[in-house]
Amino acid sequence: MPLFRLGLTLLVGLLSIAPARAQDTPAPEYRLTKDQTHNRFSSAIPPVLSVPSGAVIEAYTEEASDEQITASSTVEDVISLDFDPIHPLTGPVYVEGAMPGDVLAVTLHEIELGAYGWTAVVPGFGFLADEFPEPYLKTFTFEEGQTVARFSDDISVPLAPFPGVMGVAPATDEMLSTIPPRANGGNMDDPHLVEGTTVYFPIFVEGALFSIGDAHAAQGAGEVCGTAIEAPMRIVYEVNVVKGGRSIPEPEYETDAYYAVTAFAETLDEAAQKATRYMIDYLVETHGLDRYDAYALVSLAGDLKIAEVVDVPHVLVAMHLTKAVFADHP
Repeated sequence: MPLFRLGLTLLVGLLSIAPARAQDTPAPEYRLTKDQTHNRFSSAIPPVLSVPSGAVIEAYTEEASDEQITASSTVEDVISLDFDPIHPLTGPVYVEGAMPGDVLAVTLHEIELGAYGWTAVVPGFGFLADEFPEPYLKTFTFEEGQTVARFSDDISVPLAPFPGVMGVAPATDEMLSTIPPRANGGNMDDPHLVEGTTVYFPIFVEGALFSIGDAHAAQGAGEVCGTAIEAPMRIVYEVNVVKGGRSIPEPEYETDAYYAVTAFAETLDEAAQKATRYMIDYLVETHGLDRYDAYALVSLAGDLKIAEVVDVPHVLVAMHLTKAVFADHP
């Protein structure tokens, strides 16, 4: 069982909520349907559920278009796509005891794919929008146990489902778009946030008000055309309020293998610099490294990864650090 590294003072409390494997999925105590959704981030959106810290929740999520595109859709549906209902998010969930300054640990226990998915090129949207002005649509159907998406007769894409949008409410009653990533999480589109990952969110409002959605069956780092394989899903996750440790400015996450920080910005350079600083801060505050030692270590063992570039000019960069560097050696 890996140790959470949010801070040495959190060690005892965090040992009980280490990243879980799918086979260890606890029985859900609460259930949310795909109709219990919203598509903005705001502290003014009332919660649909209140749970104690440690609760396990089964949430059904709708695909990104809110059923504007289905398995039987044609490219005409892409042309008429309305962006206003984009990213229906299941929630918000009020977590009892969560207060500003705390951290919300969300463990993704199980992610189950729905029956269909789609990917599209939407005119005017995407990393190379000027070069691809025509609409495009490809749909997929899935059966239980399927491990790849059939892109064509001779091309298969491995399935690795994850929620594209997760986040807590920001400290504003303004109705913010879900499209860009922010300090509260949001549209991170990080394909590493799969089963077994625990994601940490800084809490900005009482109760945290956590929401999840925009699930992807498969996505490359970057999501360059503007969409992944957008699909409805069933997600079982656990929420834990972490108090008394170091604060985090933006979401961080970990698996059995590595610890990661994330950073959003309006350029890749700025996001990569922020992510590097965040990992240095983590090493200094949690592992007691000198700042120069930490800087050198992330140069030797830290991996910068582009999570998404599609929400131009907003981008998200993560840095991963393998836990093997902290292993005891003879």
